[in-house]
Amino acid sequence: MTTNNMLKTVALMAALTALLGLIGYWLGGSGGIIFALVFSVLINFGAYWFSDSIALRVNGAREVSHVEQYGLHDSVARLAEQAGIPKPRVYLIESSVPNAFATGRSPGHAAIAVTTGLLNSLKLDELEGVIAHELSHIKNRDTLIATIAATMAGAVTSVASMLRWGLIFGGGRRRDQDAGDVLATLALIILAPIAAIAIQLAISRAREFDADASAAQITRRPLALAQALDKLDAMAQRSRPMNVSPATASLFIVNPLAGQNAQQIIASLFSTHPPIHERINRLEKLADEMV
Repeated sequence: MTTNNMLKTVALMAALTALLGLIGYWLGGSGGIIFALVFSVLINFGAYWFSDSIALRVNGAREVSHVEQYGLHDSVARLAEQAGIPKPRVYLIESSVPNAFATGRSPGHAAIAVTTGLLNSLKLDELEGVIAHELSHIKNRDTLIATIAATMAGAVTSVASMLRWGLIFGGGRRRDQDAGDVLATLALIILAPIAAIAIQLAISRAREFDADASAAQITRRPLALAQALDKLDAMAQRSRPMNVSPATASLFIVNPLAGQNAQQIIASLFSTHPPIHERINRLEKLADEMV
């Protein structure tokens, strides 16, 4: 991760924490802030230890042996050595849509999952570009950052949801509230989840650019990854969205929830990934620099 993006990620994570603290203060003053911070520590502790197994399970990934997928294992092992990290566990997702993701709290506790569609759709150098991209996420500990961001954004959304139901069923308590307090609570209910999601997505998009650049350095073939991204995006647009958990969408190399539908324009505003054409342009510039 570049220094600029590292600082940006730290700032965005601090913004998420501050947003959760603001909700805590609104609910209970200084005591609410303490509760919110303790709550964030607890949920992040759970995310740190169990994020990999949860992400793999909810997306239907199963671990495959070297005998079953020896070519895939060999590519992962060779590229991991070039990246200077331990070989991660290898998982397979039964889906015709080509995609992949990495998860794990550290390079020593990581896994890569690829779909059957990915293995069937790409040439070897393109496949290895995708694998190198996921290994870069592991090396840079992006998978941990993404999980913590998703967990905290989910916490903000959950608290805002509780506030909404409390306002609806508050009964006599709501009638005793000042109109300004009610309007402020409504604003918090509406704006807090939007702000949390926007911050989470900003973190996710910054990670993708760095992982593309790192993958190009590992394979020394940036155009292979560019070609893979072009293919994956085209096939994702033609296919129905993958049956994956929306909370883990940001982990995949291309948005697994993309597809042709009436909500595509609105969904693009909250995309978990930067535009594919922009990623391809950056990789093509890297290829020119390497020449």
